[in-house]
Amino acid sequence: MKGVLKKIVLGSMALCLLATPAAFAGEIKVGAIFAVTGPASFLGAPEARSAQMVVDEINARGGINGDKIDLIIKDSGASPEKAISFAKQLIEEEKVLAVIGPSTSGETMKIKMIAEQGKTPLISCGAAEVIVNPVASYVFKTPQKDSFAVKKIYGEMKKMGISKIAVVAGNTGFGKAGKAQLLKIAPEFGIKVVAAEVYDKKATDLSALVAKLMSNKEIQAVVNWSIVPAQAIIAKNMRQAGWDVPLFQSHGFGNIKYVKAAGAAAEGIIFPAGRLLVAESLPDSDPQKALLLKYKKDYESKYKEEASTFGGHAYDAMTILAAAIEKGGKDRARVRDAIENLKNFPGTGGVFSFSPEDHNGLGMDSFVMLTVKDGKFVLYEGK
Repeated sequence: MKGVLKKIVLGSMALCLLATPAAFAGEIKVGAIFAVTGPASFLGAPEARSAQMVVDEINARGGINGDKIDLIIKDSGASPEKAISFAKQLIEEEKVLAVIGPSTSGETMKIKMIAEQGKTPLISCGAAEVIVNPVASYVFKTPQKDSFAVKKIYGEMKKMGISKIAVVAGNTGFGKAGKAQLLKIAPEFGIKVVAAEVYDKKATDLSALVAKLMSNKEIQAVVNWSIVPAQAIIAKNMRQAGWDVPLFQSHGFGNIKYVKAAGAAAEGIIFPAGRLLVAESLPDSDPQKALLLKYKKDYESKYKEEASTFGGHAYDAMTILAAAIEKGGKDRARVRDAIENLKNFPGTGGVFSFSPEDHNGLGMDSFVMLTVKDGKFVLYEGK
């Protein structure tokens, strides 16, 4: 009887082994640095979730070339100092094949040379154009260029007959870079910046700044450039003061949580963004539509919150890296080459085509102009 029982047990184990997917041949370590907590968590939290979601899907399909992806996520809290420490740890100690993130431009600028010196591909989720201009061999980014965002904003202003504006920005790497682009490009569109101010990224009240700007009667519109909760604060302070000039925001406004934080004051804000936020209204012929709808559905059903452009940046970084690993294997230099030669790759931010001269891979057509209507993001149709 014992012999029969033993045979039954062994037979059952064999059947279980046959029904179990083959074990992974090996693993591929990928580092990720995101501001999961802290002032930039509106960026980093959905980024971390999106990256993990992609990795889970890849591993469920059997990994890449039979190898499992091991995603090592570090929470920088948007601290450049922590980002530096984590970058060194991931590259030098963990020996990761590549790093995705950080969430912010300031952090990225602090670690790009670490990636270069370590000859490790870095795909940043920071938006500032200086991340990839000038080109650094191993450094790429997924958000659209801030110069393209500026040109989309100024193009809309020109249609509206706006020629004199105020520029305000948070004192972050993203804010500093965006302010520089706004000042540099304004003359191309016949726009004069009559006031330019910088505020602290930790500000909780910008009413004094608003009052100062309101005293300048030349101002026809305001452009705010930041990635911090002050995006909602400046909108509320402007409306509380009864100042109804148009408020334009950067592509850093692409998270519905900013709209909810601003409440009614968010109505009418105009900003450039990728198509993810209005995916449902895109024509079926759009090359991004199917991917955008799938990402939104997968993310929102898994995490019970609305998808944002920021999570999309990490989704793009991870899918781009996965495509490069499939081609380049486990060699850092070959993966770098594969990213640089990736063409016509649909992502949430646009259709990517990288080159030795362009480590962002997106054109101006990756942006559309959006506005807030009834608490939701909709395509801006002009006035």
